[in-house]
Amino acid sequence: MAEQKIFAGPRIRRIRNAKGLTQTAMAEGLGISPSYLNLIERNQRPLTVQLILKLATVYKVDPEELQGEARGSIGGLREVFADPLLAAELPGEQELIEMAEAAPNMSAGVIKLYRAYREQASRLSDLNDLMAHEGRASAISGTRLPLDEVRDALERRPNHFAGLEGEAEAFSALLDPGEDPAGALKAWLRREHGIVVRVLPAAVMPNWRRRYDRHSQRLFISERLSPYDQLREIAIEACLLRMSVAVAAEIQGLKLSSDEARRLARFEFGRYAAHALMMPYAAFQTAAIRARYDIDVLRSRFAVSFEQAANRLTTLQRQNASGVPFFFIEIDHAGNRFRRAGAQGFPHGRFGGGCPKLPVHAAFAQPGQILVEAVEMPDGAEFLTVARTLEGPQGGFGERPRRTAILLGCDIGFRDEVVYAGALPTSPPTSGSSPGKAGPPAATPVGPACRLCERSGCLSRAEPPITRPLGLDEMVTGLSAFDYR
Repeated sequence: MAEQKIFAGPRIRRIRNAKGLTQTAMAEGLGISPSYLNLIERNQRPLTVQLILKLATVYKVDPEELQGEARGSIGGLREVFADPLLAAELPGEQELIEMAEAAPNMSAGVIKLYRAYREQASRLSDLNDLMAHEGRASAISGTRLPLDEVRDALERRPNHFAGLEGEAEAFSALLDPGEDPAGALKAWLRREHGIVVRVLPAAVMPNWRRRYDRHSQRLFISERLSPYDQLREIAIEACLLRMSVAVAAEIQGLKLSSDEARRLARFEFGRYAAHALMMPYAAFQTAAIRARYDIDVLRSRFAVSFEQAANRLTTLQRQNASGVPFFFIEIDHAGNRFRRAGAQGFPHGRFGGGCPKLPVHAAFAQPGQILVEAVEMPDGAEFLTVARTLEGPQGGFGERPRRTAILLGCDIGFRDEVVYAGALPTSPPTSGSSPGKAGPPAATPVGPACRLCERSGCLSRAEPPITRPLGLDEMVTGLSAFDYR
């Protein structure tokens, strides 16, 4: 029978030190040489089953203590070093194992400190949201990464950039794309910059959507992308070349603090410019009004995806030629936010996007279906919302597809201008209304986020509100998972 080998040098050293033994004394008790014990403690020799039995017999060491002590710590350390602030610090898993085994108490301390840090960051973020909701500005914020800085800068202002819109319209007139915008862009890139566009198989580009090779002057696009997303990637590259001055001016206006943040902003403006090029403002705004903002009609007319048309609706805020002021949010299954935009800045205080009762979360149960719902905030503000799932890049057999969901919404006062209002359920007619006349749209009560919402009896509540003390009454239990006074 083969012997089971276990490397547990740091644990043996701790046991020896706890018993006040020298290497010579412990080696004598185990019937091995001091040099061999030294190799064991440095993880250069394994513990065999015979040695484990000797440790249990001579020094009363529990064999379980030698085999599984670090497993819990390794999981906790993995969580710590997955944080964006630390993700680049470790080259591999082996260092986590070595740290957990060599210094378990220190590892436990690091895990506790990290979890306390995350809890405090979460509480500060909630407090900041609450103060903003009450109209009081606050400099309190959580982790301030370059991505957070760019998102905050873009979300604080209307999602409309007049300079990029003008450049995009001029570029579209120059291209005259007709029925083949992709062909027109490829021809322009080759004629003006000597860049050749190639669509490559997934096996050749396993990790990239788009890659530009400056040496060969070739732009590679992954075949995993849909034709709409391939067109957007080509348009991004063309816009960043053609509109470099306008993009630089918009980045300068954001007053970002780091080069990394400015690079991220450049990509976001490239994406905005690509949408403006694929769906020129005047034509898209006119079509949107005539179609009553029917996204499926718009996506067919401009040969774009559902997500691209929905995103473009949030940008229709040109002076004297504006549309309905939509806001937009995109999340994944776990509720992680990918993108948030609003024609007047996403209304954080009134509509935080974190409520589990929002239809964007229900959309994952009905992939590809459009869910229309009216929602009401605690302050009485109501919104018309449209939710739908999106499919990510095409995966191969055995790969789990990436699926996200978007929520597009506007103030309920614009419902007569939007085609989706016809799908809203209505309240029963009131006693004073005309016979047979339906009442206003029935709205689902939602909140900004569980920690900021004081709705009582909410079956979807995930956390108690930070604004109210918990109600610990042994005689009464509420419907919510958290009772409060």
